[in-house]
Amino acid sequence: MQKTNLFLGDCLDVLKTFDDNSFDSIVTDPPYGLSFMGKKWDYDVPSVEIWVECFRVLKPGGHLLAFAGTRTQHRMAVRIEEAGFEIRDMIAWVYGSGFPKSHDVSKAIDKAAGEDREVVGVSPNDRPKSQVKGGRSFDRAIDEGQEHASLQITAPATEAAKQWQGWGTAIKPALEPVTVARKPLVGTVADNVLKWGTGGVNVDASRVEGVKGVPANLSSAGGLGWNTGGDMERKQQQNGRWPANLIHDGSEEVLGLFPETSKSSGHLRKNNGSLFATKSIAFGVSDNGGSAARFFYCAKASKRDRNDGLDNMPLQDVHRYNAGIGEGKEPDTTSKDQNHHPTVKPTDLMRYLVTLVTPPDGHVLDPFMGSGSTGKGCVQAGFSFTGIEMDNGYLEIAKRRIEHEKEKKRQEAPLLEDGYILSTP
Repeated sequence: MQKTNLFLGDCLDVLKTFDDNSFDSIVTDPPYGLSFMGKKWDYDVPSVEIWVECFRVLKPGGHLLAFAGTRTQHRMAVRIEEAGFEIRDMIAWVYGSGFPKSHDVSKAIDKAAGEDREVVGVSPNDRPKSQVKGGRSFDRAIDEGQEHASLQITAPATEAAKQWQGWGTAIKPALEPVTVARKPLVGTVADNVLKWGTGGVNVDASRVEGVKGVPANLSSAGGLGWNTGGDMERKQQQNGRWPANLIHDGSEEVLGLFPETSKSSGHLRKNNGSLFATKSIAFGVSDNGGSAARFFYCAKASKRDRNDGLDNMPLQDVHRYNAGIGEGKEPDTTSKDQNHHPTVKPTDLMRYLVTLVTPPDGHVLDPFMGSGSTGKGCVQAGFSFTGIEMDNGYLEIAKRRIEHEKEKKRQEAPLLEDGYILSTP
């Protein structure tokens, strides 16, 4: 029976109430330690003590997946390792919508000298800052409270500023890392799997879907597609590609990084609620080339995904940011949503991740639940879920989002058994 347990409180206190070896996997999006908007909960990455408790309640061989910011990934991984986990890998979630919080060095020099810069042009793309996407090669103001991102083209006013024209202080954020860790096995992999049901990753359930019935040697260029067209490649073509440590958002900017995948030559196809880039696979793109179709596709959380099930909740101001780059204290976008959590992960992504590391009918723990995307993913994938959240407002959002997902599943299968418990330590 699929169960959902939500706890209100500090995760360290709540974790101490759980029995040893209680959970099959831990999939979580913890604080990144960027002091976002002065939020106390984001002052630091989780302590070693918290990860020690996670280690204790996880079954031997169980996997931990923990998101992090690029600037603080090293601290997150080290603390997880110090708690006793083995670092197995890192998954990169790559996206094209990041906005660089970069300080223009040339403009800073002119400002310090008290010199005004002459406006020599204005980009036709000038629009409100909340609508600006990164990567353009003209001046941008980062002054707090300015209504527009400055797309004015200005000329240096001093000789020193001329020397530093084109210099900034940050690069564009384009990925979020996910630490992949595992609690050490007891005995061999076979021993551990047979006793605890944990230790491996569900490769077949997480494959990037191929196209059945397409010969392995088919190639749009007339040559051999994939690698050599051997048995392994035929299986991959029929059953899907081996899950990789790279996930992308399907944006034009990311697809442009893969030579054989472009706006005109690839498309996205929906299957069982997930999106996959498939045309490149269908035409047998060689492994020697680049193809986004080789990797799982998941865009950032949509407004619909964030707010599904929250119709009766009031709209609130939302401040969201790109993880890991720049000052980290100012929001990238401001909008109004029922779900006002600043770092909502897409449900499709969380469903994919819990499926990758959780055995059938397994129990997933998220000690930093936020607005409940991991829980939604577990409902969709058929796993039991336990979430911990210290903010009552976020917990109420998570409860409603998860319950709404359960209701949709009950409508699909009226005889489905499930349990729901809302608890406090």
